[in-house]
Amino acid sequence: MASIIEAQNLTKVYPPKMKAVDDISFAVDEGEVYGFLGPNGAGKTTTIKMLTTLASITSGSASVAGFNVAKDPSAVRRSIGVVPQELTADDELKGAENLVLAARLHHVPSSEIATRSKDLLQLFDLEEAADRRVRTYSGGMRRRLQMAMGLVHSPKVLFMDEPTLGLDIQTRTKVWDYIHRLNTERGLTVFMTTHYLEEADGLCNRIAIIDHGVIKVSDSPARLKEKFGGDVLTISVSEASDLTDFLKTVPDVSDVTREGQVYKMKLPRTERALPIILDGITRRGLQITEISFTRPKLDDVFLEVTGRSMREDEGGAEESWVQNVNLGRQAS
Repeated sequence: MASIIEAQNLTKVYPPKMKAVDDISFAVDEGEVYGFLGPNGAGKTTTIKMLTTLASITSGSASVAGFNVAKDPSAVRRSIGVVPQELTADDELKGAENLVLAARLHHVPSSEIATRSKDLLQLFDLEEAADRRVRTYSGGMRRRLQMAMGLVHSPKVLFMDEPTLGLDIQTRTKVWDYIHRLNTERGLTVFMTTHYLEEADGLCNRIAIIDHGVIKVSDSPARLKEKFGGDVLTISVSEASDLTDFLKTVPDVSDVTREGQVYKMKLPRTERALPIILDGITRRGLQITEISFTRPKLDDVFLEVTGRSMREDEGGAEESWVQNVNLGRQAS
């Protein structure tokens, strides 16, 4: 599959010598939902600012939708949509008026604005609120309007910075559904950051974890959980017999511990090793009294890779990447 975003040895140094992004390379496939994760100050925002033409590139290169970010920024801006963390809709305008304004800033042909606005209001369940001023909107409605504004010009790539920050779980789930529909039904490529790791786990085809300006790992959530987490299987047997040596011989089993007749072990996937374990215990004439296992979460991978909480603030968090993107497009 062709890559729609490519970064090669991408580096950003702020004066005097602060390296915010340190020689990173990655590619995002067309039609993919790509998650870019990391603690505060890790380099996420700076990377996105470079990809969206809001920050210059110190060294290396990047292309979006086939256009070189440094050499053809206007073409890049025409090809992307941006849903910033901060809400930028005008509170004094109606929802529909905000969409029309966004369409004009994106140079959408006048003959198409009404149709596109109507379709997006319908997609994001904002038809009944279209003629209300945005100041009367709930947080979830504002976020949905922001997504509609980022899509009004039919971009090839949608950049989303913390799209569900501060929303309740019901609204967050609805926003996840919209993102999923945009990706599966329209083939939209989505590049997103989020502090909700379960969100990245459920939405993203692949994720990259960046820390101190360096991409530490990149893969699908499932493979990362298998590699860095692994299941924890717990088995209790009825009789006093040491199974430690046997369990250590089972393929993929590691970190076997025993507490009385309760055994805990780590393994990539429980279903692959469980038949061998059960057969071995049965052959030894023992009865299993209890069996359970836990699956790893993306949080476990994140902590394993960075050693820090997702929300830890390093005291020098990156500046917001949400400058006035629309003004940049207007100038183009």
